[in-house]
Amino acid sequence: MTGDSIQIRPARIEDAGEFLQLVDALARYENMPAPDAEAKARLIEHLFGVRPHYGLLVAEHQGHLIGYAAHFLAYSTFVAKPTFYLEDLFVLPDFRELKVGHRLLLTCARLAVAKNCGRMDFIVLDWNKLALEFYERHGVSVKKEWLLHRLDAAGLQRLAAMPDAPDAHSCSSRT
Repeated sequence: MTGDSIQIRPARIEDAGEFLQLVDALARYENMPAPDAEAKARLIEHLFGVRPHYGLLVAEHQGHLIGYAAHFLAYSTFVAKPTFYLEDLFVLPDFRELKVGHRLLLTCARLAVAKNCGRMDFIVLDWNKLALEFYERHGVSVKKEWLLHRLDAAGLQRLAAMPDAPDAHSCSSRT
């Protein structure tokens, strides 16, 4: 088996089932719960629906998907250009030595350049030494001064329900 037999391409609707299997494999690798049936249906609708929310590149070998890169555009006010955000880059372990991740990352970078993006951002788990070393070999810098903050669905609901008037615990600004 060689890397030449692997094709990197945009996902097609017929890839949906295998893509969801790869998402499950990534969840197992990261010791995270896999998306439930409703979330999987949304993943496919949000990818192939009337108004797609993200893009997907897939790596195919002998008619089967072996990896993927999920991405979307964000925006940087400081750069004043779109940011290519790489949500997931995953390759099945048996195919990692064939430079599939490298090819997916290169394709993402080329797509970002074609879309006139000012940068590409993504997050790597601190325990994932293989991924950290992979990105380091590709000249990717780590922004340790930036801390990820996240509101989950329940947190979003609580925040959205807060009154407009600031209280003693909220931020205030001077005018």
